[in-house]
Amino acid sequence: APDQPSAPLAIPSQSGGCGVAGGRMTDTRRRVKVYTLNEDRQWDDRGTGHVSSCYVERLKGMSLLVRAESDGSLLLESKINPNTAYQKQQDTLIVWSEAENYDLALSFQEKAGCDEIWEKICQVQGKDPSVDITQDLVDESEEERFDDMSSPGLELPSCELSRLEEIAELVASSLPSPLRREKLALALENEGYIKKLLEIFHVCEDLENIEGLHHLYEIIKGIFLLNRTALFEVMFSEECIMDVIGCLEYDPSLSQSRKHREFLTKTAKFKEVIPISDPELKQKIHQTYRVQYIQDMVLPTPSVFEENMLSTLHSFIFFNKVEIVGMLQEDEKFLTDLFAQLTDEATDEEKRQELVNFLKEFCAFSQTLQPQNRDAFFKTLSNMGILPALEVILGMDDAQVRSAATDIFSYLVEYNPSMVREFVMQEAQQNDDDILLINLIIEHMICDTDPELGGAVLLMGLLRTLVDPENMLATANKTEKTEFLGFFYKHCMHVLTAPLLANTTEDKPSKDDFQTAQLLALILELLTFCVEHHTYHIKNYIINKDILRRVLVLMASKHAFLALCALRFKRKIIGLKDEFYNRYIMKSFLFEPVVKAFLNNGSRYNLMNSAIIEMFEFIRVEDIKSLTAHVIENYWKALEDVDYVQTFKGLKLRFEQQRERQDNPKLDSMRSILRNHRYRRDARTLEDEEEMWFNTDEDDMEDGEAVVPPSDKPKNDEDIMDPISKFMERKKLKESEEKEVLLKTNLSGRQSPSFKLSFSSGTKSNLTSQSSASNLPGSPGSPGSPGSPGSPGSVSKSTSQMAAITTKGGLVGLVDYPDDDEEDDEDEDKEETLPLSKKAKLESS
Repeated sequence: APDQPSAPLAIPSQSGGCGVAGGRMTDTRRRVKVYTLNEDRQWDDRGTGHVSSCYVERLKGMSLLVRAESDGSLLLESKINPNTAYQKQQDTLIVWSEAENYDLALSFQEKAGCDEIWEKICQVQGKDPSVDITQDLVDESEEERFDDMSSPGLELPSCELSRLEEIAELVASSLPSPLRREKLALALENEGYIKKLLEIFHVCEDLENIEGLHHLYEIIKGIFLLNRTALFEVMFSEECIMDVIGCLEYDPSLSQSRKHREFLTKTAKFKEVIPISDPELKQKIHQTYRVQYIQDMVLPTPSVFEENMLSTLHSFIFFNKVEIVGMLQEDEKFLTDLFAQLTDEATDEEKRQELVNFLKEFCAFSQTLQPQNRDAFFKTLSNMGILPALEVILGMDDAQVRSAATDIFSYLVEYNPSMVREFVMQEAQQNDDDILLINLIIEHMICDTDPELGGAVLLMGLLRTLVDPENMLATANKTEKTEFLGFFYKHCMHVLTAPLLANTTEDKPSKDDFQTAQLLALILELLTFCVEHHTYHIKNYIINKDILRRVLVLMASKHAFLALCALRFKRKIIGLKDEFYNRYIMKSFLFEPVVKAFLNNGSRYNLMNSAIIEMFEFIRVEDIKSLTAHVIENYWKALEDVDYVQTFKGLKLRFEQQRERQDNPKLDSMRSILRNHRYRRDARTLEDEEEMWFNTDEDDMEDGEAVVPPSDKPKNDEDIMDPISKFMERKKLKESEEKEVLLKTNLSGRQSPSFKLSFSSGTKSNLTSQSSASNLPGSPGSPGSPGSPGSPGSVSKSTSQMAAITTKGGLVGLVDYPDDDEEDDEDEDKEETLPLSKKAKLESS
């Protein structure tokens, strides 16, 4: 971008006397275009507005102001500097240099307006308005820069072989100055000079005049850099374009000339896959191909200073393509024949490949269209049946044809995914799953032969776009998300997950080569996306098909990136904090492969180590109670020695606090006291009681002890201390006794994994595989699962009858009181927001 003016643009204060005498804002005399010269020495149009002159306090002088005619914003505010050289050209142009590298120009609609502003400038500088320049220029180059454009145009030397060197020098010397370039372009246009130069080119080739051919190369290259559409139209005409390419074959910097014309006439063949009857369209296609060839192959790579000088050439190609697409789109017979031959089984393979390549190029051209024209373009293709045609093509054996069809499909998905979704849902009502368009795409992704899976990556991106709810429409009578996702999970998801399920039937991947691992990683990436965006559809699929267990088999892969993909999939599920998922994870012991991978990773500090720890840390921080209990009960022995992070010790602490909160209200001795000393708590007393709770000396009190407020303390302390001492005794023996208790409960469940038992030893290994599984939080009949039958938090009558159990240490306080059920329910309704241990304290009277 060009440098900004030294005087920053700002809206001046509205003061009287600012303007041209008698002028109005609608006066055409004051209508101007503002131009600035950019770093590439080209004039940029800054907008059209109305000019005025007035004194600006901030700039301390008379200034030129231009306000945009569209919204009144300030396009230009420039102080008339007494020492700046202003130039008046062609009666309607004023040019000056604002700073060293910042030139400005005002182009007036009418000569009268230019004269008025010129008088103002001359008045400030004390000059006679009859002059065309207000200051002497510093040097010759500056004089050339502001050369009067109203003077007679540039005079070109006569177009003769002997004067080619002179012409080449003139063109080269004109390029640095925008005004001299303008004059040179006008001279070339007016005198038909280019055709004369091309006649000399033939003479030079006949005479093998290499020096003359080198001069012609420089001249023609220079004409390209003039960046003039009118000149391009002459050079790219049917009669001139091959000679122009011929001139550009003789680059002086190369030892041998190039053979561009030979390539274009003999090697490059124009194939009409469908005959084009319109001669104008055919000529436009030829021209565009050749000009594109000139841009890409013939012209040397532009230098930093020349890059913008070819912008008009880019524009020429761009508008040609737009014109070609429009003309083809309007030719209904052409498109009808195209799609008919594409889908005709009688069409031979070579012909079909040409048709598909043409259609692919046609779609690529459409990317140059404006949005509204592109809409019409794809609508036309849709009406012609492009999607059914693609379905036919994708089912063919020819890999090249399928590849081109995939590219066409990508244009359609990126343009309008809803159109593609609507089509596949309609065809599902008529066709088998195997030949559905989306399933064909999935199969091509799975069968990609590229070692780097380039095609599969593209197709996975398209599938992701199609299943993304963010771009699905929702109207009053139609919800695309519900309909399409229902269709996708019923007809397509089994095709997508087939490679994953086929490869995870054992404890480790059956195929673990790099290409298979890459493919499975791609599938997992899409499944992870579905977990995040599809809620109940993917939840039902994962749980019913046991997908997570199969995915976690990939944790044993030798490819770290695949194992991490599997872990990321599980982490996304845990991140949802959904109890349906949690119960599924616990029931199937799906932390086992993760813990195994963690232990196998050893002491290495790598991404696997960090990712696994982060998952357990998430469970701890978010206090996911069911998963915390499951991990500690089943895997604590394996994890207790990990002390370089506090994650696992923190999980154990969470677990213990959770168990104490569950156990305290069930203590036999505590229950006998609390039954006799209940009172209704007023909500307003809660704050004082909590204050007292936190002020209690922690060193003298174990977690879970019942603290009785002094004001409510009974007279006989021994009545309380005796059961508390019994509770402390029980706490020390809790772990071993608890497992004895569990052994005596006659519960059935899924067999525990061998992995869990391998970490058990001593008194902790008393669990049988049958009973340990049944004690998982969340499994039926689990004593440690909140809200399940047998949970301390919700004791049913069936469990109350088997709760009094005798152990080695005597009667344990795990006893229920059936006659208190109703009273308990009433109190717990009031106190459900408090931890159970605190309820025990506050219920004492």
